[in-house]
Amino acid sequence: MSPRAPAFVGVSDHAGRAIFVTVLRSGEAVDRREVPLVGEGLPAMPHHHEGQKLPIDEAVALVAKVRASARAHAKEALETLAGTVDVELEGVALRALPSLPPTVAERITDYRAMCVADWVMYREVIADAATQRGWRVTHFEPARALDDAAAKLGRALDPLFDDARARFGPPWRKEHRMAMAGAIVAST
Repeated sequence: MSPRAPAFVGVSDHAGRAIFVTVLRSGEAVDRREVPLVGEGLPAMPHHHEGQKLPIDEAVALVAKVRASARAHAKEALETLAGTVDVELEGVALRALPSLPPTVAERITDYRAMCVADWVMYREVIADAATQRGWRVTHFEPARALDDAAAKLGRALDPLFDDARARFGPPWRKEHRMAMAGAIVAST
């Protein structure tokens, strides 16, 4: 049996869900999927929305509940991915984490923090799930990801994006391209 090709998973997260694009070192995308990161009945943005309407103790408890759900969903999503793709997954590439105050209460009450705290929470639980699998975790800067990926491969990305769009069909949006570029940056 020949060894499976090494690959990296680029992740683009938004509002309780994540796009995973699995990419070989050559830049070829071999899998694309969207996964939920929170259970039904739970809010996707507890720091930014629901937590703003609650007393702080209740808001902190709500964030803890959503984080626990996200942790379980991230673990399950990576386990499912690993069991269904015919490649050797080496790691995940996530958008960079902005700095935040140390406590959940501060993240809820600080305006700038509450605007990004939910996204950071999702990236952290995906990173934790990947680390538990023994995978490498890297972070990329979204503003530079496309240029960095093209530079790493030494060629334009549009043909790779076109191939991926043809292979997977719609939807194929900016967030898919961003996840793919992040995986390319991480895997080469």
